Amino acid sequence: MANVQVIQRHAHLAGAVKLEFVNGREGKIAKGVLTAISNTRRASRDGGDTREEESTAIQWTLWGKQAENAAEYLGKGSHVNIVGRLRNNNYEKDGETVYGMAFTAEEIDYLDSRAESEARRNGGPGAEGGTTSTERPSAPAASRKPRSARQPAHADA
Repeated sequence: MANVQVIQRHAHLAGAVKLEFVNGREGKIAKGVLTAISNTRRASRDGGDTREEESTAIQWTLWGKQAENAAEYLGKGSHVNIVGRLRNNNYEKDGETVYGMAFTAEEIDYLDSRAESEARRNGGPGAEGGTTSTERPSAPAASRKPRSARQPAHADA
């Protein structure tokens, strides 16, 4: 089966990373599942001048230490870049072919700063169960760095 490389840039997590331990060849191995959403495609409606962003949600599977780290350091709303592969998961069931696709993450860049990540984990603004994005005070646009200029969280160490 052929694999296709997939890159999802400037995505945010729709929820917490779901972590479980499954039986592998050499014992238990961590398996993490996350859903990343990105608003990268702009589409014209009715051929007019108005353009709207369309969201793309991908459910990624992570394995081993990468899954454990993601479950520990990422939460709902975390910003990430993900590079992975897409694979066909077709199988036969009751004489009919069932078609499916699986996305497996190979690399994840943590785009939030250490302070943003810790605030999210500790229930601060932007955390699941914390204040909503409409209640959160935001810095003026001129004083914030564009997301592409921020360093990944692991670069702060």
